Amino acid sequence: MRPTAKDLAAEAGVSLATIDRVLNGRPGVKPRTITKVNEAIDRIGFVRNLSAVNLARKKSYQFRFLLPEHGDQFLDVLVSHIDEAKTAFSAEMVDATTVRLPAEDPYRLAAYLGSLDASLVHGIAIMAPESPQVRDAINRLLERGIEVVQFIAGQPKAVSTDFVGINNYAAGATAAQLMGRFLGGQKGKIIVTSETMQSRDSIDRRLGFDEVMNREYQDLQTLPSIETHSDLARTRKIFNNIVTNYPDILGIYVLSSEARIPIEEMSKITTQPLVKIVHERTPFTEAALQNGQIDAVIAQNPGHLVRSAIRILKARNDQREPLASQEKIRIEILLKENL
Repeated sequence: MRPTAKDLAAEAGVSLATIDRVLNGRPGVKPRTITKVNEAIDRIGFVRNLSAVNLARKKSYQFRFLLPEHGDQFLDVLVSHIDEAKTAFSAEMVDATTVRLPAEDPYRLAAYLGSLDASLVHGIAIMAPESPQVRDAINRLLERGIEVVQFIAGQPKAVSTDFVGINNYAAGATAAQLMGRFLGGQKGKIIVTSETMQSRDSIDRRLGFDEVMNREYQDLQTLPSIETHSDLARTRKIFNNIVTNYPDILGIYVLSSEARIPIEEMSKITTQPLVKIVHERTPFTEAALQNGQIDAVIAQNPGHLVRSAIRILKARNDQREPLASQEKIRIEILLKENL
């Protein structure tokens, strides 16, 4: 059986009341006594049962996932896993809810973050394009005692270094390797498209993709990034122009998580066989893999993403370091054969 607070008090030669004051950082304990208690903790391997403590004190964790207001199926998948996690973590007094706001409006995002009350909200997992307004609002949240996890899309210059998501540079490099190998030495051009290049994950993926393509597949030319803004008419017009001006298109790489519009529109515009590589597992990408409409999906487990964000926020609230190995999000390569 693991040591109890009573065992710790006996080992340190102090009262249970003193143990409680030391563990909770309360005043009125001599530095020498604190040292004795900490040495006793090391000797007997005492680990505080925070769940039991929180339950006794009726302490809860109020966490919010701030997601873009508009989006396709991947955001719906995330919301379903947040709802699932809310049930799974309820025994640990965690309440996780979803808030949807327009990601393209950094001033509104910053205003929302500035309105949060630290007595009511204990942690935020935020998915938003990088901007000075959001970055500064995140820094002010941390100053007010609200913990922050950068969720999937990062704000690299924010004070918070907690990020949950894959290494997007490596994900882009992986896409380039797949594209180059699928095309097997052919010579032609590659379309690279995203909802917006203001998103840090799209920027990093493009950098990783270009690094590998320029180094190892010089017969393949990647065209300048296209921004669709999830606009059907805009996407159709741009793709029509590209196919008209570049008859040697061989592949398309979708940087963002929402692949449905660019893949469906390209399929309508040309019957030429293209290698198509996209991100994130959704109902659309699963079906497109199965029917041969796309060739590969580079994914990150959405359930792991959500659970990891909650565990990190909870650890920070408990003034503990998160377990880094547990929170590492792996890059998954999905093909028709391993769905």
